[in-house]
Amino acid sequence: MAIYLDCASTTPLDSRVRAEMLRYLDDDFGNAGSRTHAWGLRARAAVEHARDQVATVVGARRGDVIFTSGATESNNLAILGLAGAAQDRRHVVATAIEHHAVLEPLAELGRRGFEITLVSPDSRGMVDPDAVAGAVRRDTVLVSIMHVNNETGVRQPVAEVADRLEQSDAYMHVDAAQSFARDIDALRHPRLDLISASAHKINGPKGIGALIIRRRGHERPPLQPLMFGGGQERGLRPGTMPVALVAGFGLAAELAVAERDERWQRCVAFRDALLTGLSSLGGIVNGDLRQSVPYIVNLSFPGLEAEVAIDAWKDLVGVSNGAACTSQSYTCSHVLSAMRLPTWRMEGAVRFSWCAETPQPEWDALVAALQPFRSDDRAAVT
Repeated sequence: MAIYLDCASTTPLDSRVRAEMLRYLDDDFGNAGSRTHAWGLRARAAVEHARDQVATVVGARRGDVIFTSGATESNNLAILGLAGAAQDRRHVVATAIEHHAVLEPLAELGRRGFEITLVSPDSRGMVDPDAVAGAVRRDTVLVSIMHVNNETGVRQPVAEVADRLEQSDAYMHVDAAQSFARDIDALRHPRLDLISASAHKINGPKGIGALIIRRRGHERPPLQPLMFGGGQERGLRPGTMPVALVAGFGLAAELAVAERDERWQRCVAFRDALLTGLSSLGGIVNGDLRQSVPYIVNLSFPGLEAEVAIDAWKDLVGVSNGAACTSQSYTCSHVLSAMRLPTWRMEGAVRFSWCAETPQPEWDALVAALQPFRSDDRAAVT
């Protein structure tokens, strides 16, 4: 059976999380908005407990957590919701390597007359915090920067950027889809106003996430809702609360933090084995491993296109050539392009991503599967 190595797109559901969810699907199935009977009260208690579990990850308060359908919705609410109250501040700073769930809302702001500044990374896949801070102006309403890049695994300097914004009124948003509950120290920086997260990246269920909205002093960022009706989630996200999904998210977050050190070390061991096992293929890492999380690696193999490798390995491992939302497109990655990598590296890039529970494949079998496709002509890859 092929081994799943695409955990950056989604992770398997933890059996303990599944059991927690079944309780709220089968027994305590009440509507969390119903306050006239025990079923509704138990559902509401489950939601508030999950809110505590999610808030604790980043040192926030229960009331700071707004449940959404996932990080994509959270990103949209943070960006478009804040823009609705921007008044005369109509400039936004972000990076050129953001997920499309950030870049596309930014493009929408551009169509509404906002000016967008995208800061490019260096060839290691990192943005310079001074470059981000230097792009901030008096009319900047928002700085949005991802924490861990979903294609390269490279950590972005969100805490350093936050430090440099102490004298600015701009709000700071972090897309933490690839780091929430796993690489958390930087996410506890008090200057981070808005944090997006998804449950399905941490062995929780799909379809649930959160936008964490911190107070600055006694006031929260003045977000405006994107949808209306029902008044749930302080009026920012209407709709009947999916209690089972929320409870699953809460437990997944709690478990990820409690087991973080052990999971981290197992991921490090897997990365070491991967790099050693595939070393004979001469792969080049796209991104700085020293600044990366240990559960995503992006490799380009000289003389091989990514689609060839992915097809040759289809019975051995499941990998990708980039973000799941754009993997149907064979255009080069905007992340690797922003890093100004040679064309052959962009065309040959394969993303490997795993969890602490992922078993190791037979690395020799992966190497052997590519031997018939390797080119002896390396002139094009210099």
